[in-house]
Amino acid sequence: MDYKFTYDNKEYILTQNNCDGIFFADESEVNGLSVDMVLNALNEGEEVSFSNEYYADKCSCDAQEQINKSYRYLEYHYYIYTKDNEYIINTISNEYKNTSFNKLFGLGKIDDSYIVSVTVCPSCGNYSINVEQCTV
Repeated sequence: MDYKFTYDNKEYILTQNNCDGIFFADESEVNGLSVDMVLNALNEGEEVSFSNEYYADKCSCDAQEQINKSYRYLEYHYYIYTKDNEYIINTISNEYKNTSFNKLFGLGKIDDSYIVSVTVCPSCGNYSINVEQCTV
């Protein structure tokens, strides 16, 4: 599974091989979440649009230009919902189109939410997936 997108006339291909990993902000991991699942969600999403974000850390490729004490990355984020720490659904999937967090929560199908950020180095194309628990 891979995901392709173009930004500023440059094509990026996200695969299992150029992913630095899935990183969880808290100690609790989401069971059932994988790189392939994230790539599949990006492919399924209709309005996936990466934008510029700036971070203090430089990519290991060492090719980024420093901009005001930070480095530019391309980033996209979406939400996933879980039940008992198990992945259930994401907000860019086709099956989510006709529902909402409140509906699923009210039916007892989900009990928690996380933001998934896909952060790509614009120089080398390596990326990471960061997952952080959040309130919707």
